[in-house]
Amino acid sequence: MDVVEAVAIGAAGVAAGGMNAVVGSGTLITFPTLLAFGYPPVLANVSNNVGLVPGVLSGAYGYRRELRGQRRRLIRFGAASLLGGLAGALLLLRLPDAAFRAIVPVLILTACVLVLVQPRLNRWMKARQSANARTDGGLPMWLGVLGTGVYGGYFGAAQGVLLMGMFGAVLRDDLQRLNAAKNVLASLVNGIAAVVFIAVADVDWAVAGLIAAGSTAGGLLGARVGRRLPPAALRAVIVTVGVSASVLLIVRS
Repeated sequence: MDVVEAVAIGAAGVAAGGMNAVVGSGTLITFPTLLAFGYPPVLANVSNNVGLVPGVLSGAYGYRRELRGQRRRLIRFGAASLLGGLAGALLLLRLPDAAFRAIVPVLILTACVLVLVQPRLNRWMKARQSANARTDGGLPMWLGVLGTGVYGGYFGAAQGVLLMGMFGAVLRDDLQRLNAAKNVLASLVNGIAAVVFIAVADVDWAVAGLIAAGSTAGGLLGARVGRRLPPAALRAVIVTVGVSASVLLIVRS
């Protein structure tokens, strides 16, 4: 790894950490960066997941004030996230590499669509806040968090957008508090998947270390000043990089 590659991967980690704290979809920055430098898709995904764990943890720490009073919610949904993340990680390791190459472009493009429609989704979420809603969403919400965890353990881009969409549609609470809960659940998904990958998969530790350092700084920065960044600019970067990654994967397959 030369200096230019190391700097690029570290910078992608900073951007991903900030995006994960505020918007989600940081994987759409780091994963394509690794592909651009020639890393195989599965190795890139595994190393990226391990590297982003400190970043999502730092983002969750940055939102610690908004987590007050949510212990019961986090315990309930945290169990679903852990189970889903474990299942998703095992799926990644059990399915052939060819399946990952075929599925991931679709997942990335789906994530890009979710990022594009997020403003409308946010408006819908705010409108729902005035309506009657269950405090915990019942079994359907728990199963939704479980399914999002499976997706997150397998690949993970835009799992935060999926969680916020479900939370905003069903739970009556401040959106910043819901975003804080989202960061904790994403941390659990990435964390359990990382444990599985470290135990039984190949990890490029140089790549993971650079992303970890960058995403940790980015997560803290994103939690502090991310609300001031132009959302449209963030979405434009995410979608551009995501579409480019999909095209790159399709061309290589």
